[in-house]
Amino acid sequence: MDKITEAISHFVGLFEITLEQARLRKAYDEFKAAQAVEEETPELASQTVNVDAGYDLEDFVPSIEYSPVAPKLVLTTPWSDFQFVPPDIPAIPQPDVAYPGYLFHPDAPPMGSAPSRLILPQIEPPGSVAVLINQELQLSDNDYTGAGGHGLKFTPAAANHAAEMATLLDAAADLSPIDDLDMPGSSEEIVAVIKTAGERLNGYPEETDGEAEVFVVKADVIEGTYVNGQSVDEAPKLDDHLPEQHRRADEEEDEEEEPEQPSYTPGSGSINIDVSVELEAGGNLLVNSVAMANNWLQSPVCAVMGDHVELNAIIQINVACDSDLVSSSINGWGLNATDPTQGFNIAMFKRIDPSAEAAASQAKQGDFPKHWVVTEVEGDLLIMNWIQQYAFMMDNDVSVLSSSGVKTLVTAGANTAANEISLDELGFNYDLIVVGGNIYDANIIHQLNVLLDNDLIGAVDGFQTTGEGAASTSDNLLWNQANIVNYGAGDRFEAMSEAYRKACESLQNGKGDLSDILNDGPFAGIGALRVLYISGDILNLQYVKQTTILGDSDQVALAMNALAHPEADWTISTGTNSLVNYAYIADVDSTGKTYVGGGIYSDEILIQAELISTGPDLGGQNPDVLVNEAVAFLDDDMLAPETSQNVAYPSLVPEQTYSDPMQSVLA
Repeated sequence: MDKITEAISHFVGLFEITLEQARLRKAYDEFKAAQAVEEETPELASQTVNVDAGYDLEDFVPSIEYSPVAPKLVLTTPWSDFQFVPPDIPAIPQPDVAYPGYLFHPDAPPMGSAPSRLILPQIEPPGSVAVLINQELQLSDNDYTGAGGHGLKFTPAAANHAAEMATLLDAAADLSPIDDLDMPGSSEEIVAVIKTAGERLNGYPEETDGEAEVFVVKADVIEGTYVNGQSVDEAPKLDDHLPEQHRRADEEEDEEEEPEQPSYTPGSGSINIDVSVELEAGGNLLVNSVAMANNWLQSPVCAVMGDHVELNAIIQINVACDSDLVSSSINGWGLNATDPTQGFNIAMFKRIDPSAEAAASQAKQGDFPKHWVVTEVEGDLLIMNWIQQYAFMMDNDVSVLSSSGVKTLVTAGANTAANEISLDELGFNYDLIVVGGNIYDANIIHQLNVLLDNDLIGAVDGFQTTGEGAASTSDNLLWNQANIVNYGAGDRFEAMSEAYRKACESLQNGKGDLSDILNDGPFAGIGALRVLYISGDILNLQYVKQTTILGDSDQVALAMNALAHPEADWTISTGTNSLVNYAYIADVDSTGKTYVGGGIYSDEILIQAELISTGPDLGGQNPDVLVNEAVAFLDDDMLAPETSQNVAYPSLVPEQTYSDPMQSVLA
């Protein structure tokens, strides 16, 4: 072969050899991998571990005191040729005036002295607080109800409820001497309100002429509980006198009961229906509630340069007119005449003396203070809570009912309106309060309930029933309950001594020297006396006014259905309303002694009045006559359709309009 052919052959052969090596390498790798898989995996070496739990874990114990073992110390004495000789320094002379009466031991080492500084506590002055709350509730629920196939419309003559209510309000205003107090807007007006209220209440006659029953108590201090003018040991409970539907449910009743499983028997038979008509046109509940605690300023000792004026007053008035006209056609029904409208005026005055309780438990021990710190309020300090609550409801319903052979339930009342306030004022505590001016302290509660419940129940001609019937037009409750609790004895006042007078004058002059009064008994055991000085007056006024007004004059016409069902049972309720006012004031005064430089004026007054009228109204007319005059049959013109493509049906709405056509009707 020539050289060219040989070179080409050599190159081709070399290429084939290289390619064959690559193929063999790939096959070898796959062979080794398969061989490694086929090899048996040796078992892992295992060894049994013996665990010994010699101690049991206890529960978590916080704050364990642990003292580690002290390290072992090796005492060594280093060798040194150095010797230290302290210098001869003369002892500091000890003056006897620094330690009077103290004898030094002759062998006692000399005592040194170092500069010292007395650190007194820092106290903050209180600020004035004024809370003005006005709560109003207004509800108009005048319903018109027509139930059953009687084919009647009931359009009674519009009663002048506004004039009747105005008469009751005027009668209530005549019984209250302070019903027109305006909210003060300045310190001067607060003083004027307290003085005006005190003058009017003191001028209120203890015996009045009129139909109302009035009970009045005036004294420097009143203690105890009064119910409708009678002193009692324990006040009645509201839950015992509330109607059943207004009482709070028991805890057992609150638990959900398992629903009853329906049961039936297949087959033919008749269906029994309890034919009845039930109307609830009353059952309204109105509540005003205030619970207030005033602990803004407190001290065991108080000194006032001027006068101390205190007034605690409770005025409670219940006015109601419950004059009903009931048809003689239902004389066989169970008329609820044994539950008339009731009124309760409940008042409690109570004083708690914390200083007497502390003295009985443990007398104060310790040294008297040697230092004092004073904080000052320039001008007057105002503490006022002016709370007014109004609940006004009108529920004058008109209903014409008949039994259509089914169970009919009409609820046109059962409204609930409530105002509630809970207020706690927690402020500042001092060891001594000094007032450069006067102290005016007044707690006033004014409660008024007014109810107008003149109902009319009449029967349309031909009405009759053989079923059982029950009617209730009264059973209303008017409830006023007020409590005034003062923390501070009624006899805590004393004339200001000469030492306190000098201390007060020193504060007025800006010197603030109180060294003459530090040994007063209440200050024993106090480190540094904390003193509040007020250059002006303390004006403390707690005023609560609660007014509840309800008009529930219902007119009901009883009729027969087109297809009569005299076997129906009837239940008519147009009363059972509850008007509740509850007020509680806890006022913390000086818990110890009060030294007065001027005059002491203390008045506590209680006025409880009740005016409930249940005589016949509307001139003693026959209710059946009044109902028949107001009932009209729907004639053919009213029932005939109009000549229009759209068929129109007659309306059973009476001529006069009502704000709420129907609250709920289930028939």
